[in-house]
Amino acid sequence: MQLLPDLPHLAVLVATLTLNLTPGPDILYVIARGVGQGRQAALVSVFGISGGILVHTVCAAVGLAAVLASSALAYEIIRYAGAAYLCYLGVRIIRARGEGGQVENLEDKRLAAIFRQGFVTNVLNPKVGLFFLAFLPQFVDPSRGLVGARIILLGIIFNTSGTVVNLSVALLSGRLGASLQARPATFLLQRWFTGSVLIGLAARLVLAGRR
Repeated sequence: MQLLPDLPHLAVLVATLTLNLTPGPDILYVIARGVGQGRQAALVSVFGISGGILVHTVCAAVGLAAVLASSALAYEIIRYAGAAYLCYLGVRIIRARGEGGQVENLEDKRLAAIFRQGFVTNVLNPKVGLFFLAFLPQFVDPSRGLVGARIILLGIIFNTSGTVVNLSVALLSGRLGASLQARPATFLLQRWFTGSVLIGLAARLVLAGRR
């Protein structure tokens, strides 16, 4: 039995890179953090999202994602919980008090919270779990055995590709955030931009349903 993907690694990387380059909720989330809170917040958010992807990968490998696919109630509970969490984060950022000049100097405690928020946001998006359940098995031949292990390997390949893309987005959006931060008058605008994007993602998650 072999652990390697059934398709050539290049084909897997091309497929995952193409999907990861397509603008989606993760990229929008990272942009919102970078523009509103700076490079550090964006980079930490990327690793939080990456941790969430690992959870979805493992769930797909052991079949937990199938529960979301078969149970409308479980799907709806997780979907609305995720939307509520995103909305909570957005409102909290908009209402935050503070002065400009702190974008690139976030405390470790705040960075840990931002990591946790990125992680939870991704885990509470049931569409990610269903995507992995549908996408990863396409590259696996069950007759070769070690299906779960190979799905995890493919998930890691996908996650690595996505992390590279998101890190690039984080650096670019963080640079824009730092540029805006040099203008104290834009501090309120940055907060509103970040919060509004998160609330928009919450609305998108609710309105999209199971489609």
